[in-house]
Amino acid sequence: MSIKEKMKSGKLYLCNDEALGKEQTQCLEVLYDFNHTRPSEREKRKEILHKLFAEIGNNVYIEPPLHANWGRHTHLGNDVYANFNLTLVDDTDIYIGNNVLIGPNVTIDAGTHPIHPELRRKAAQYNLPVIIEDNVWIGAGAIILPGVRIGENTVIGAGSVVTKDIPPNVVAIGSPCRILRKINENDMKYYHKDRKINEEDLLNILK
Repeated sequence: MSIKEKMKSGKLYLCNDEALGKEQTQCLEVLYDFNHTRPSEREKRKEILHKLFAEIGNNVYIEPPLHANWGRHTHLGNDVYANFNLTLVDDTDIYIGNNVLIGPNVTIDAGTHPIHPELRRKAAQYNLPVIIEDNVWIGAGAIILPGVRIGENTVIGAGSVVTKDIPPNVVAIGSPCRILRKINENDMKYYHKDRKINEEDLLNILK
């Protein structure tokens, strides 16, 4: 099994491989170009992101700076918005669905290391894919750990550390991240605590 196959398989490999490092540097050069665009260069940013990522849908906006180990292992759907300082540890695949909102300073991590110090000293690593389904909102400063799947429509609270799968249609918060409640009809009546959604505003939003 080649080192690239091991990267995608969840098996241990040595992440200090010289050939791997040279290939990764090529991806990081593209990322450097993205992070040094001017705010007015939206079309240029779009072109660079198409070079950087494995897949990218329509109407994707990522606020620089963006950080990624590779970029080419990340797959994005349509209508994705990511605020500044998104970090993608994409040593294997990260899948981000449609209509996903990502707050500032979020880390999505698909790469990790074994616990034993002797293995870590030798630069052993393994990777587990991360899947974020459609209509997910990830709050500011959240950390998504390797192997996690977040179900559609779910909200991950700011500062959460997501260590295991989170089902669809829930609000989940904390470290480790736990389900707080289900998303329900009240969420169409109140937008923040006791702040009610004005009926006219609701109709304008939904039309």
